[in-house]
Amino acid sequence: MLPPPDFDDAFRARLHDLFVWRRDVRHFRTDALPDGTLERLIETACLSPSVGLSQPWRFVVVDDAARREAVLDNFTTCNAEALASYSGDLAQRYAALKLAGLREAPIHLAVFADHATDVGHGVGRRTMPEMADYSVVAAIATLWLAARAGGIGMGWVSILDPRKIAVALEVPADWKLIGYFCLGYPMSEADTPELERAGWEQRRPAADHIIRR
Repeated sequence: MLPPPDFDDAFRARLHDLFVWRRDVRHFRTDALPDGTLERLIETACLSPSVGLSQPWRFVVVDDAARREAVLDNFTTCNAEALASYSGDLAQRYAALKLAGLREAPIHLAVFADHATDVGHGVGRRTMPEMADYSVVAAIATLWLAARAGGIGMGWVSILDPRKIAVALEVPADWKLIGYFCLGYPMSEADTPELERAGWEQRRPAADHIIRR
């Protein structure tokens, strides 16, 4: 066994800065990332924990222009439906939000959970099969932090129909879409969420989310 590294106070402070400055980016420059960058980020994401060591994450890099356009069309449809669900001032505020960087971002990445994998032999999934999905979410969070540490922005596009995206990307039926992401260099940096800066919502203090029994 190797001795653990010494994560000192200076490291912990910098790590906290990384958490603070990790943002959901929607405004991207169109510059391409250096060759191999995305692959290195995915390698880091694969260091994440997974239920039963099942490693159910599947990363689909969407390069094809027609497939990207299909995703954008689906976003446009779903976004219009979302807008129609609001009324009055809230509808106006929603319409003003930029909720995806699908046109500008140089990289589109769809992340799926493979529900049919036999890796891990089902450990930890008998009573909670959704742990496969949660494992993929953990990998996404790791990828996001690694990207931010490299000055790369990442944005989660959730205003999509997951079934239609799966069809557009021609993935196996047992794969479940967990998230569709844009990656690239951000147009600007901020330490607060864009939706907070736009006045849509405010981050609540941690104490509001703690319950003791």
